[in-house]
Amino acid sequence: MADWHAPQGPFDIPDVPNYIPRRLKPWLFILFVLIIQFSGGLYLAAASDMVGTTALMQEDILMAGYAQLIGMSINFAVMFRLKFRYSNRVALSICCIALITANIICAHTSSVPVLVTTCFFAGWFRMWATFACNSTIQLWITPVRDMAIFFCYVYIIVDGVIQLSGVLTVYTAFFSQWEYMHILMTGLLAFMLLMVQILVKPVKGPMQIPLLGIDWIGAGLWSVVMLCFTFICVYGNFYDWWDSMEITYAAILGFICLGINLWRASFLHHPYISFMAMKNRNVIRATLVYLVFFTLMATEHVFEHSYAEAILGFDETNLIDLNWYVFAGIAVGVAITYYTFALNKWRYKTMTAIAFALAVVYLAYFYFLIDYGVEKEMLFIPLFFRGAASVIISIVFLTSIVQSGLHFFVFPQALTINGFTGAVMGATLGPAIIGEFLRRVMAKNAANLSAAITDFNHDTTYIPLENLYGMVQQQALVVSMKEIYGWLLIVAITALVTIILSYGNLRPFAIFPKWKTIRRSLRRMVTKELATAQ
Repeated sequence: MADWHAPQGPFDIPDVPNYIPRRLKPWLFILFVLIIQFSGGLYLAAASDMVGTTALMQEDILMAGYAQLIGMSINFAVMFRLKFRYSNRVALSICCIALITANIICAHTSSVPVLVTTCFFAGWFRMWATFACNSTIQLWITPVRDMAIFFCYVYIIVDGVIQLSGVLTVYTAFFSQWEYMHILMTGLLAFMLLMVQILVKPVKGPMQIPLLGIDWIGAGLWSVVMLCFTFICVYGNFYDWWDSMEITYAAILGFICLGINLWRASFLHHPYISFMAMKNRNVIRATLVYLVFFTLMATEHVFEHSYAEAILGFDETNLIDLNWYVFAGIAVGVAITYYTFALNKWRYKTMTAIAFALAVVYLAYFYFLIDYGVEKEMLFIPLFFRGAASVIISIVFLTSIVQSGLHFFVFPQALTINGFTGAVMGATLGPAIIGEFLRRVMAKNAANLSAAITDFNHDTTYIPLENLYGMVQQQALVVSMKEIYGWLLIVAITALVTIILSYGNLRPFAIFPKWKTIRRSLRRMVTKELATAQ
């Protein structure tokens, strides 16, 4: 693979002055990435504290948090254009200021529309800054531009920081207040802004490509589609699904925007997301796998905290300490993927089967383990396996999209679809389905358990009604969770067998084009747009 690229000299970053040692320059940008990834408009780990001190509901906070994911996903389609329009110094400065503003707003507002809008734009600028840093050090990570290797680095940073950010947020709120997390991140972003001004030079490319020919209307419509979908999944149970006008209006608005987008994509030269990206085989395959896999993993959002808090009696700090188990799984999962998939080029089918096998172990462990007397350390194995399985499936199928054969102009659009299906739908659709399933199964089991205890002897045993009701609900929760874990385990085993029996000999060979080639292609596209406009 190295033969595909001309030999290069020692890696250097011209944006950083030469009085900084060359070996330290990439680590400066990794520090920037870590600060950006830890920052955000909202910190979901502090949701319970925010509910207790503001007029917000749990659903409001989740909606704002997922709006941030939507902002990050919708940015993928234009991130290369932004890369060649602004220097790293300008891009990072703008993003730092935007994220500082978002942290200040989210720490002080109780308005749901303001919170959701702020988090959406915080996600946009967070993605822009992350890409600016990662693209700068890409050749340092993989000189041959092998994206399987690069995505291993990306996911150990992104998924790892998600777990560590939760730990930092909860302990910050525990020792002080949840607002202090916003103050801490504002300080770190201000420190990063100062470092950017001092240590990053305004180096411009051979040509700054203007932001012409971008379908901003399409970007807005796709954002509305994603927000409507997320609103339905997050607020569905609260508003009683289709019996409420709110959910119905959200569905109508989402379908109207989707229809307009598809209509516009049929005649625009450069729609925000084209049919070529939507119909690509690898994109469709990744979407289907994400829907199945992350629905199986949705018990993370619906069950695990309820079980650990209501049944095992864990407090907030013990709950967030479970993130360390998931973080360990992520680290090992990335290491396994790096040595097998990225270096030794194991097949996509093999890696997918490994991820689903880990998911089977995760579900089976909880199905047989779930009880009243589980120790905290006993949760290490299932949570470890969940972290490893999720990061393996994410790296593998993001790499498959790079290797999908799409034209480079269409490739970022496929990344937007991948972000929506993998991050947004993976975080909202599965929990909505499993949550509604739990509500129905729990109502059935609670009724059965209530009927079974109505014949006890009142003369010899007296249990207060509220205690009796609590016992019934607790037992119904355990029984219902075990039942749903059983059904999900059956689905996971069926999916694993299907993958094993399917045919697939494709191995990763996802090589990123040179930045010079990308710049030249974008320049041609903008030149054609200008000629057409004239």
